[in-house]
Amino acid sequence: MSADSHFDTTAAPSLPGRPTVVSLAIREKAALYAAYMPFLKHGGLFIATRQQYKLGDELFLLLTLMDEPDKYQVAGRVAWITPAGAHHDKAQGVGIHFPDDEGGQKLRQRIEDILGPALRSARATHTL
Repeated sequence: MSADSHFDTTAAPSLPGRPTVVSLAIREKAALYAAYMPFLKHGGLFIATRQQYKLGDELFLLLTLMDEPDKYQVAGRVAWITPAGAHHDKAQGVGIHFPDDEGGQKLRQRIEDILGPALRSARATHTL
């Protein structure tokens, strides 16, 4: 499965000193499972992208989950980088660590509610 089949991602260029805005739509539970990063302290998501980022870069995420009408808006930081040509054909991209604020906590809880028992699965993800 390629990462491109699971995500609808767009990134808007940022102004100097401003975070890049990334719009992401995850429409399938399997794609959400593959992208979710529960091992990060506040949770996070892997975003398949060819755009180059550094650890600690701030990204403003506009996320649509499944068919929900509302978008989640969080300002997270790059905490994971998978480079092009990574081992085991892992998709190139970055992992965004959710902030420890109301928006980040709400998003983490919603993702974990959607995934439910699947969180304990041993299936491979985009990161581990």
